[in-house]
Amino acid sequence: MGPGHTYMTAEADDLFHEDCPKVSRVLARLGDKWTVLIVVLLRERAFRFNEIKRAVSGISQQMLTRTLRNLERDGLVSRTIYPTSPPQVEYALTELGRSLSRPVLALGEWAKANLHAIDEAQARFDRENGK
Repeated sequence: MGPGHTYMTAEADDLFHEDCPKVSRVLARLGDKWTVLIVVLLRERAFRFNEIKRAVSGISQQMLTRTLRNLERDGLVSRTIYPTSPPQVEYALTELGRSLSRPVLALGEWAKANLHAIDEAQARFDRENGK
């Protein structure tokens, strides 16, 4: 292989070949910590904005608004406005969002199961690299 070429398995090549920029954008959105936390939270039920803000520690109002808008745009979250005074808005996972929650939870379980090994690897790396 010449310069600039990377060896990929057929599976990886199929995933990234034509749609690489699109797949990268989707993965970047899904890899965002706020997206993951909100998707996991909304698995339980529909939530109002302030309920989400209270449940997701550390998220700013601006970041929550942006994340919910992006999730809605991607078809992962629905937004329902109730005609009350003041209007109430609820956010819930769509079917597409529910299908995402399964792999997100699996990734969380993997992270929990491997925390010790990752901590050890980081400590070893830091020792060997003077950190």
